[in-house]
Amino acid sequence: MAEPKRRRAWAFGARAERVARLLLRCKGYRIVARRYRTPLGEIDIVARRGKTLAFVEVKARPSREAAAEAVGGRQQARIERAAGAFIGRHPDCAGLDLRFDVILIAPGRWPMHMPGAWRPGE
Repeated sequence: MAEPKRRRAWAFGARAERVARLLLRCKGYRIVARRYRTPLGEIDIVARRGKTLAFVEVKARPSREAAAEAVGGRQQARIERAAGAFIGRHPDCAGLDLRFDVILIAPGRWPMHMPGAWRPGE
């Protein structure tokens, strides 16, 4: 019984990430990586625009409020560690301005891009 529910949740998340990538492209970002996995965690999207490298977490929930609440301190720390691993493997990106963004996805609403949603260590 849980398997179909899990598949629907995965498909919902995958659609949300596609929407987020499209939004970023429309805003002039180049997608550098998607679903970037490290032993320290996963980054949904790594995107670059100019001298800025954004590590983007995509949250899809029934409402924007619920999506925003889903990005807690533990998850932020995990994304920060994964970003450090990404930079370690891509030294050409080390000189760029790093930023942590969130894109909130809710049915029937435009996606909300929150550039600089948090700063490392906050």
